[in-house]
Amino acid sequence: MIPVTKPYLPDRKKFEKYIDGIYQRHWLTNKGRLVQDLTQRLEEYLGVENLLLVANGTLALQIAYRVLGISGAHPMGSSEAITTPFTFIATASSLKWDGVEPVFVDIDPDTWCLDPANIVSAITPKTKAIIPVHVFGNACDVEAIDSLAREYNLKVIYDGSHAFDTKYKGESLLRHGDAATLSFHATKLFHTGEGGAIVFKHKEDLERAKKMINFGITGPERIEDLGINAKMSELQAAMGLCVLDEMEENLAARSGVWLRYKKHLASRVQLQRQSPHLSYNYSYFPALFETEDQAQSIAARLEADSVLVRRYFYPSLESVNCLGEHSPQAISSDVAKRILCLPIFDQLGKEEQMSIINIINMELNS
Repeated sequence: MIPVTKPYLPDRKKFEKYIDGIYQRHWLTNKGRLVQDLTQRLEEYLGVENLLLVANGTLALQIAYRVLGISGAHPMGSSEAITTPFTFIATASSLKWDGVEPVFVDIDPDTWCLDPANIVSAITPKTKAIIPVHVFGNACDVEAIDSLAREYNLKVIYDGSHAFDTKYKGESLLRHGDAATLSFHATKLFHTGEGGAIVFKHKEDLERAKKMINFGITGPERIEDLGINAKMSELQAAMGLCVLDEMEENLAARSGVWLRYKKHLASRVQLQRQSPHLSYNYSYFPALFETEDQAQSIAARLEADSVLVRRYFYPSLESVNCLGEHSPQAISSDVAKRILCLPIFDQLGKEEQMSIINIINMELNS
């Protein structure tokens, strides 16, 4: 079976050395040495400041909402945040969970990121924030979104779950907005098994978030804020340190897979149009097919040959009942029906990949 992705597992002996240190220190959580080391190394590697490690990417979003004053009620009713329907459910469900109504606006048909042209008409007196997603690591139109946020006095939190090591105009894409969040789930390019991070624009927001992820506790007998348990453990950090050590090898392998797909499929399917200023991280290979029937037929044919693909992201979130009633978003709905993410991971061999490519081409020819 060829999965759509496979977690990168670093050198086991190196991982065991980190685990030995944990056993020697008897320190498993609460800002241990490895969490501190990983924080510093990630800030240096990514070229960012004010990075906070947390237990997972969903909590990263929720902590950012709380710190930036997006969560909770509005004098006129529930607060609102404008976001994209073409994303993983956690982007929107985390808002709903925190008492914020997601307001969906449609995506650009080529970049598949939130279209800034649709934002203004969705702003109401209850709007507190814009939550765009760097879909598949592609850069949103950050200049346009940040400009709108300043004009209408809105916060911007970028869901950068796919944007690890993605650069825009020579610097980390994560530097845009009031905050940007990351997922370090096992399936991601960089992972800690489970985990996540927030990159804040302002240090004072980072300092409040540090208290918030530890129940609001700031001392043995002192509680200064309403908090939650969102801390990253030493075991998670140990995995992250090992994966970071081997990041270049991982990236090189994935880029080879990505470029081979592009060489053999770019003329047959629609690929995501990436920003010309983007340095990509090869985290996904999404392909948009001509019709939903064609995409489903190819997925079924690949599965018959023990190859798994996924319709990331299906369904378009404005159609998900638990998120409330929302207006249809035609472009997002159409893209969601026709898209397939193809297998991409460091251990995918050339022969296996060419078999996938040949099956797709045969189905397209039939």
